[in-house]
Amino acid sequence: MNYDELTQEAVDLLCRLIETPRISREENDAVTLLAGWMKQRGIEAERHGNNLVVRSRNNQAGRPTLLLNAHIDTVRPTNAWSCDPHKATIEGDRLTGLGSNDDGASLVCLTQVFRLLARNTDLPYNLILAISSEEEVSGKGGMESLVPLLGDVDVALVGEPTGMQPAIAEKGLMVVDVVAHGKAGHAARDEGDNAIYHALDDIQWVRNHQFERVSPLLGPVKTTVTIVNAGTQHNVVPAECTFTIDVRSNELYTNQELFQTLQAGLKGEATARSFRLGSSRIAENHPLVQAAVALGRTPFGSPTLSDQALMPWPSMKMGPGDSQRSHTANEYIFVSEIRDSIETYHRMLCNLQLIGPTTSRD
Repeated sequence: MNYDELTQEAVDLLCRLIETPRISREENDAVTLLAGWMKQRGIEAERHGNNLVVRSRNNQAGRPTLLLNAHIDTVRPTNAWSCDPHKATIEGDRLTGLGSNDDGASLVCLTQVFRLLARNTDLPYNLILAISSEEEVSGKGGMESLVPLLGDVDVALVGEPTGMQPAIAEKGLMVVDVVAHGKAGHAARDEGDNAIYHALDDIQWVRNHQFERVSPLLGPVKTTVTIVNAGTQHNVVPAECTFTIDVRSNELYTNQELFQTLQAGLKGEATARSFRLGSSRIAENHPLVQAAVALGRTPFGSPTLSDQALMPWPSMKMGPGDSQRSHTANEYIFVSEIRDSIETYHRMLCNLQLIGPTTSRD
């Protein structure tokens, strides 16, 4: 098949996926559809929950391994859609539908490229395709559950909407909950100790504090207070005020380091929900990055989170579409982007020369 035929087939598959709702943790029907589509084309996929893993039949022991990854799930559609989010609509070059940009286009492109590469008996590396679930909620049933099942992986190419530019660093995420304590009292009297005022002091500290290490690719660590709750009724001085901090880490800090700094600076009681979604970075001289650069692509740092955060091996994020379209009403992808991405992925990976196993993220 040529690139135009592969594109038409990919677009047809994407339309079917759009019309099969696949909200995070509700991907079963879409995974069944995709597994059946693969089987019709002679691709035997291993199913693990709502994840699919396909290994090239030409894989050989002792060679480095490249993982191709995209996620099948979507966020819930907002009320702002002016059309049915679960109906694929093609008008000219534009294909509209929920998950078309994030992450359906990457999924169908990488699936087609896997088929092309898996036919190459002279490929100098092993090839695995992993279609993961629960990415939009960073769930434990998605990529995290696949990591121990995939075996040795040397590097991963993660399909996400980046305009087909290579994201070689990605911000991590940590959510911190803080409780400010006071003492209840009657609002009409000079009594009690207002927990809201203690929380305001801590919130001001979060707003003003700047972490010293600034990444050339990802910039500074970003901390944002996003939720505040306090009080039971208008005439009671609240004894407790809670607030939540969204922390976007760069690769120069671990989430544990950032939490320790927050703990030391806050008067309230801080608790991190998890440390598992750390920032990641791949070396700019890595062969996968250089294969993209050789095609005129420009490395950059991505502010958005993906399944990269759950991968213990080096990874690069690159895919069709635009991150700014993700999670928006009337989400779309251009058919021409799908066509160009299949060709770019294929050319890039045909020229890839992986040397030796790699075990770190750098």
